[in-house]
Amino acid sequence: MANRNFFSELKRRNVYKVAVAYAIVGWLLVQVATQVFPFLEIPNWVVRLVIALVAIAFPIALVLAWAFEVTPQGIERTEVADRTPAAEGRKKHIWIYVVVISAAISVALFFLGRYTARNTTASRTNLSEDKTAGSRSPSSKSVAILPFTNLSRDADNAYFAAGVQDEIVTRLSSITELKAISCNSLQRFKAAPDDLAAIAQQLGVAHVLKGSVQKLGDAVRVNVQLIKADNEAQLWGDTFDRKLTDVFSIESDIAKTIAAKLQAKLTGSEERAISVKPTADIAAHQLYLQGRYLWNRRTAQNLKKALNYFEQAAKEDPNYALAYVGIADTCGLFPVYGAGAPQESLPKAKAAAEKALALDDSLAEAHASMGLVHYCYFDGAESAKEFERAIQLNPNYATAHHWYGRLTLVMLGQLDRAMVETKRAYELDPVSSIIHSDLGGVNLAARRYDEAIQQLRGTVEMDPDFFWARRWLGMALELTGDTQAAIAEYQKAFELNDDPAGLAFIAHADAARGRQDDARKRLAQLTDAAKSRYVQPYAFALIHLSLGDKNQALNWLEQGVRDRGATYLQFIKTDAFFDSLRGEPRFEALVQQISGGGK
Repeated sequence: MANRNFFSELKRRNVYKVAVAYAIVGWLLVQVATQVFPFLEIPNWVVRLVIALVAIAFPIALVLAWAFEVTPQGIERTEVADRTPAAEGRKKHIWIYVVVISAAISVALFFLGRYTARNTTASRTNLSEDKTAGSRSPSSKSVAILPFTNLSRDADNAYFAAGVQDEIVTRLSSITELKAISCNSLQRFKAAPDDLAAIAQQLGVAHVLKGSVQKLGDAVRVNVQLIKADNEAQLWGDTFDRKLTDVFSIESDIAKTIAAKLQAKLTGSEERAISVKPTADIAAHQLYLQGRYLWNRRTAQNLKKALNYFEQAAKEDPNYALAYVGIADTCGLFPVYGAGAPQESLPKAKAAAEKALALDDSLAEAHASMGLVHYCYFDGAESAKEFERAIQLNPNYATAHHWYGRLTLVMLGQLDRAMVETKRAYELDPVSSIIHSDLGGVNLAARRYDEAIQQLRGTVEMDPDFFWARRWLGMALELTGDTQAAIAEYQKAFELNDDPAGLAFIAHADAARGRQDDARKRLAQLTDAAKSRYVQPYAFALIHLSLGDKNQALNWLEQGVRDRGATYLQFIKTDAFFDSLRGEPRFEALVQQISGGGK
């Protein structure tokens, strides 16, 4: 009876009506906040505040409905209103009108939001699929950042001009609505350096940014021009004369202005990403830029020099997360380029990646570094998680797509996904020699040899001195039977990079041509080199297998697994050179251990 009286009292005091009306009006306010506020560029924290206030005010509204009534004389306590004769004559249907009107507006806003969200998603999808201007008109919100000219008196300051360009690209890449492409060399285009329309067409962009950097002491001058490529009309230009310590502000101002000129809307998080200042120590920053300049020009010697700069940067500013990213990225690649043993370099890479994440867990670069470390340690599942997190944090970070596709997904044997990710990296950075050649490498892993050869010949034409392109091209040629041409490419690759493992590929092709004695001479050279430096177990396994000694080949492969992170072993699941071992229990156990997905 008491419960029935309580609910009757709720009804008599209009608490139910207030609850329903509040729910409808509250939903209306939430719809306005989530659908209209972003259009007006109102910050996201305001939206969250509105939602929180609506939720908090709900029980307060119910308490007020219980305690008070609206009468012709105004708001009065329920007990007083009950004694007022006019209370019976109150208008009982006004609340219904409020509910109906509010519901209609809410539904309209809901469907408007769905429609605009769908259009926004479609536009972003089209943006990501805008690969080349030759097949379709490029997005108006697309720009290629051309190499910045170094106007400093000291030619050694080229690293600084390249670093400013790279960091502007990094800031622009955080904007979802904008397609920003890095271009590190104009020599790689089939067009004159001043033919901006042709360059833009090859890159699939509507605009280009030209710039120059002059550094003198503690002063820096940055000049930029944003140009519409089809008619070479200048949309914006400016010169920034500031102290060296203000270089981050210059980069941020340039990125914000480009976004505004191209009408790309920024979210709150994108605003913060564009304005970030990674370190307050300009000396540490310059050391980091010198390291990245060398890291991007990857050879064994350049990686060793790059590591020295990154370590100096971390020593100068122990809280500089990107410096530890640089250390991790370099040490992770040491075994790949024959610059060091995995037993020595990979623990340093792991420690540096962990330090970077401890300093800034929201840094996409740090998660990609950790993804590389897990890949090197044959932990495909954890590697995939880290790369996916990096891509979630910055969908336009080319290196994350590149390493995820070419390394982890190939190791796991997921070749279709590997191609998708590597192509995305290529779209974001189409003139990167390593990405260009690794797209051929994925085709090679998928046994699409004709496509691999075509892609890799394009890389060699673009960058004749890039040894990876030469090595993968040699492998593709050998697998199609052209061993003579393969040896020429292997030899060139060996000359371009100080990595004794290159001898193994030459030896393998020698054996394929019936020149076993030449292959044994290469094996002797490799054995001699291993006395003074680390040589990949894969290289010994490859030569022994070419000479018909499967047992020795398996011994060396197992040694590589014990070494933890020995390069090339990550690819044995798809490596055509080891097809003669497939079905062997020892080999299949190795494949499962390396490519099974976990540790």
